[in-house]
This record gives sequence, structure tokens and C-alpha cells, in this order.
Amino acid sequence: MRPRARELGLEVGMISPGKRNTISDVKGVRVGHCTIVRGEGKLIPGKGPVRTGVTAVIPHAGNIYKEKVPAASFVMNGYGKSLGLVQVEEFGVLETPILLTSTLCTWKVADALVQYMLDENEDIGVTTGSVNPVVMECNDSYLNDLRGRHVEEKHVMEALRKASETFEMGSIGAGTGMVAFEFKGGIGTSSRVVEIEGEEFIVGSLVLTNFGRREDLTINGVPVGLLLKDYGHRKSRKTKGSIIMLLATDAPLTHRQLKRLAKRAILGLARTGGKSYNGSGDIVLAFSNSYTISHYGREKLKLEVLRDSSLNKLFAAAAEATEEAIIDSLLTAETMIGRDNHVVDALPAEKVIELVKSSSIS
Repeated sequence: MRPRARELGLEVGMISPGKRNTISDVKGVRVGHCTIVRGEGKLIPGKGPVRTGVTAVIPHAGNIYKEKVPAASFVMNGYGKSLGLVQVEEFGVLETPILLTSTLCTWKVADALVQYMLDENEDIGVTTGSVNPVVMECNDSYLNDLRGRHVEEKHVMEALRKASETFEMGSIGAGTGMVAFEFKGGIGTSSRVVEIEGEEFIVGSLVLTNFGRREDLTINGVPVGLLLKDYGHRKSRKTKGSIIMLLATDAPLTHRQLKRLAKRAILGLARTGGKSYNGSGDIVLAFSNSYTISHYGREKLKLEVLRDSSLNKLFAAAAEATEEAIIDSLLTAETMIGRDNHVVDALPAEKVIELVKSSSIS
């Protein structure tokens, strides 16, 4: 994995990051990947080359079905195939890990996630209800054989099994075949620590980036993409594309407050030059693991949550963490050659740092 922004001396925003500067700074959150790379040369639909994968985000260390977490989603642009968000919005809870993958693998991955949940919970469909798998996606067809739908149940199980507080980013897991701002994109993450009424809270962001026009890329206010418009291999690609943004926090928030938090991720997207063009899927899912909601509980919920007037620092943290996560998804990703010998260059880190540091804007 290539160096991240802060390892290169590039600081994004004004709020301090958490210890790892990842979504797993929120205690209990774990991330795992399974990467699938094989074949090269001319595309043979259904066969390869393959440049894809799956990424799992687990909200807490317990049984997520038995102990659900409050959650909410926000759809800025709805050209996406995400599964499970309707029930999240209706009941305001998340009851499975969140899986990220390639567009046409969404339903296969969901099927595998259902099996994982059945294995973990023998009462589902017997003495209790069904389960709502949450799977989100981006289209990796520029580098990958999309029609082959190469993500299998074994890959999903591997990503779930490997979930850890420490994990790689860039061209890995669901990010393997993704392209952002016409550079190599993929998985990025960041976190922020804020103090509210004498108590510390963390907001972590994890993104799957697959969007953007080269000239739009902006880093710390510098039009980096415009300055690098002639760099490397430029491909003929329409400006549409997608990004999935996940927010985790240990702040005690309701479903309604989490929806408000989710909306602020879009501010981070905008700071990097994201325009939410027609045909893109720009979708956010936010959850809190500060408390859980028992699947079997019959007692009334008694919650102490933050006041709306106390949320401003969390809003700023969500925007900054998402902004840095997007930038890190680019800086950590490596140049990749995919199907039909399509080449997508890694963002040239040294040139970026030089441009940002020499700019009067920075």
C-alpha cells in the first residue's frame, strides 16, 4: 500500500484524527477485504480479466442481528443498486455487516451475507423474522469483467473472516477495479475526534471511490486534477460514476440525527471536487454503535442522546473525515492494467504534494 496523505506531510482539515485515522477508531468497528485479480488482455465476457472484490464493514464486536445499531442513509444521487436501505430507513437500524462490491455482484454478495447471518443465528426464519442484508456497490467495468460476476460466497466469507481493526486501503477488496477522477481509486478511510460537553467522540469514514472527471479533482483547495490533466494515460470516460460513503460514530445519536450526519459526508465529497453528475450513485450510510437495540427486547428503550444543538462538531468531523478518506483512496491506490489492457494510473503523490505545498491557496 502506498503512503497516505498524512504520511506524506499533507494534512486535511483542522480537526485531529483518531489514533489509526481509520473508521476502526470507533471502538468495535472492523474492516475486511477479499481481492480477486486474475487474467490479462482482451475481455472475454463472463471469463475475464478479473479485477474486483468485496469489502466487509462490521459495526461492533457482538452479534449485530441480536444487538442492532441505529443507522440512517442519505441518497444524493440514486443511480445505484444498494440493497437493504429501504428497511434501514423504515426501522432506523442496521442488523448485518455492510458489504461493498462490484455492481452486478450485489445480489450474489447479498445471498452470501444472508447465509452468513443464518449460520450465526439459527432462529432466523424459524422462531423469529427474516434478515435485512445491506450491500452497496460501484461499477468497476472499465478494468473488470463485470458480466462475469466473479465474487462468490467464499470471497464474502473471507472478507468477513479477515475483518480487523487494522486493514489496507486503495486497490483492494471492493476497491480493486475502481477509478476516481480518472486516476486509480478504491477504498479510503479517515477519522476525527471531537469533544462535546467534556466528552470525546469519534466519527470515522470509509469510502469506495469510483467517480469524477480529472479536471475536477481538488486537494486542500488546489485544482490538482486540472494541473495534472495531461498526466499519464487519459481514457475516454464519461463523467458519471459512483461513491459509497460510510460513517461510523460512538456518539449517541438517533436515526434522525444520523441522517443529518450522513448528509454532511456530501460536503467532504464536494471539497474534493465531486459534482454528483447525472448518472452517478452518491450514497451515504451512517451508524452509531454507542448503544444497541435488542432484537428480542420487550422493555422500553431509555436513551440519552446528544442534543441537536451539540451536533455541529460531529457535522464538521463527518465532512473532514470523508474528504480525507477520498484523498487517501487515491494516494494509496496503485496503477492497474485491466481488461482490454486498459491502464489507470495511480495519482502521482510527489507531484500532488509539490502542487499543494507550492500553491498560495494552501
